[in-house]
Amino acid sequence: MNKPPYVLTIACPDRVRTVAAVSSFVAANRGWILEASHHADPLANSFFMRHEILADSLPFGIEVFREKFQIVADEFQMRWKIADSAVKKRVAILVSKQDHCLSDLLYRWRNQEFDFEIVCVISNHPDLRGFVEFHGIPYYHVGVSPGSRDAVFGQIDQLLVRQSSDTIVLARYMQILPAEMCRRYAGQIINIHHSFLPSFCGGRPYQQAYERGVKLIGATCHYVTAELDAGPIIEQDVIRVDHGDSVEDMMRLGRDVEKTVLARGLRYHVQDRVLIHEHKTVVFA
Repeated sequence: MNKPPYVLTIACPDRVRTVAAVSSFVAANRGWILEASHHADPLANSFFMRHEILADSLPFGIEVFREKFQIVADEFQMRWKIADSAVKKRVAILVSKQDHCLSDLLYRWRNQEFDFEIVCVISNHPDLRGFVEFHGIPYYHVGVSPGSRDAVFGQIDQLLVRQSSDTIVLARYMQILPAEMCRRYAGQIINIHHSFLPSFCGGRPYQQAYERGVKLIGATCHYVTAELDAGPIIEQDVIRVDHGDSVEDMMRLGRDVEKTVLARGLRYHVQDRVLIHEHKTVVFA
């Protein structure tokens, strides 16, 4: 049985011979490219690549690959990484009281729809402990009160380190993370926002949408930055509503969109299909 592939992702200035250089390196080492995706951004003069390489086809492991490929990377000014897809992302989920996104992710995790490990769930409320522990997943209640934010997020950070988390999912976690935490975990914190950003940022987006009489409501999965609801967008979707829908109807319909969009965004992230470039993403879906 073949090992799962290595995933090579690259961002670099757009120039000739880039694809040829990468392909030639893989071929010269008897490597087999299973999947190749490319995108050129002429306005930014940038080029993006994602290759899946059959691990068993190479005569060396991933560390030697990194050492040898650095010569190519230096020549073409690449920002790059290679990941072993056999090593599952270690996902920590932060949640408050609403459980629709959490429930959906647990279902997909249990049914192995895509490979990731849920290492723990952290919440500012105790309500979902029984549901999470039923799945055999550690649950940590870390309450937030006025004046306690520094201590609380220090404790959360310790839990993330202890669980060796490399991906943090805010599955309707109704707290704003400290700016320092956003910077330290840049490109690793995924949020689901119950609005089609950049419209209706902040709180009560469905009330805002209802008051404006919108015909489409949506959800946005994005990376978290220190600027609220302004991180690079991974995935979005919408659903149609009309004048007869109440705020409660919009919230019900919105929950369906939220959990679907979050699952897709997380899938792209754990499969190393997302490349962040400045304030945007390139997603090789």
